[in-house]
Amino acid sequence: QVQLVESGGGLVQVGGSLRLSCAASGTFLSVNRMGWYRQAPGNQRESVAHIQSDGRTLYSDSVKGRFAISRDNAKNTMYLQMNTLKAEDTAVYYCSADVNVADWDRSTNYWGQGTQVTVSS
Repeated sequence: QVQLVESGGGLVQVGGSLRLSCAASGTFLSVNRMGWYRQAPGNQRESVAHIQSDGRTLYSDSVKGRFAISRDNAKNTMYLQMNTLKAEDTAVYYCSADVNVADWDRSTNYWGQGTQVTVSS
């Protein structure tokens, strides 16, 4: 019914940049809050950044000033611009979205498959 497709992950050097994207597809009324999470080997999954449908954002302290989350509502797509990347940013990054699939139902949370971001020295 709803699918989140991520792209943009890869291997970069310390100090480099990457731009992740997450596109929602399927049958739904609207995409509400969207967010990025990450999970490094041996660590718990953590919140990175979130963005509401009106553009309001929230960032974790570890990425403030370096990452920027945005969205294109017409394309049902969310982006994460990652600058000044550090080795500790290495993780699998996951897209999450709260999606309204019907007028009579509450929003349902969906997850993408995850994309690997590796920051090397």
